Amino acid sequence: MGNGFQFIDIIFFAMVAVFVILRLRSVLGRRMGHEQRDEAKKFPPPQDRGGAEDASRSESPADTGDDNVIRLPGRNGQQVPKDTPLGAGLTQIKLADANFDPADFQEKAKMAFEYIVMAFAEGDSQKLKPLLSKDVFDGFDAAIKSRAEQGHVLTTTLVRIKDAELAEASMNGRTASITVRYVTEQINVTRDADGKVVEGDPDRITEAVDIWTYERNTRASDPNWTLVATATPE
Repeated sequence: MGNGFQFIDIIFFAMVAVFVILRLRSVLGRRMGHEQRDEAKKFPPPQDRGGAEDASRSESPADTGDDNVIRLPGRNGQQVPKDTPLGAGLTQIKLADANFDPADFQEKAKMAFEYIVMAFAEGDSQKLKPLLSKDVFDGFDAAIKSRAEQGHVLTTTLVRIKDAELAEASMNGRTASITVRYVTEQINVTRDADGKVVEGDPDRITEAVDIWTYERNTRASDPNWTLVATATPE
């Protein structure tokens, strides 16, 4: 993980909104509306990308005057009571790692989503490998190879990240685990070697829901988080 992308030397996480093959769709997430099988998202590196999402990073911190509530930044202003399973899990992680900040984690999770999607869309398996667990990496890598064999090119535009809500948090021994539910809007188009559209619609925005779980050994010197699981909402 030392060679992975680091976010302000604290966290790294670990996408995909759309896939090249049905196999990857089953691993990564569901598309709502017009489903597109041969798709992936592609964005500039998080540090180079500006826009509306940056504004939320300067909003209110995780702690508020209410000691019983964890407030997270963003448009939805997620508030997590500390006596809920999520709140208790975040508190346990904070006790295990004094540097852990739920608000910072949530914002970096958005950046990680973009970064990993970018690497996948570019077909850069080597960039992805240090960031993902073996099982998740195998799914990404298989899709990248399949796309190359078909001669397909992916173009994806992230219209906006509507939400990156923390859904679950827990400690298992030394290992911290956090699940994030992403809701994004994208335009996804797959073209063949001749530039012909074979999947997707350049004029259609689709909504995607992706649920990612990250883990980190709180005793390790490496501050990065690893993407260990992806799922679709039932």
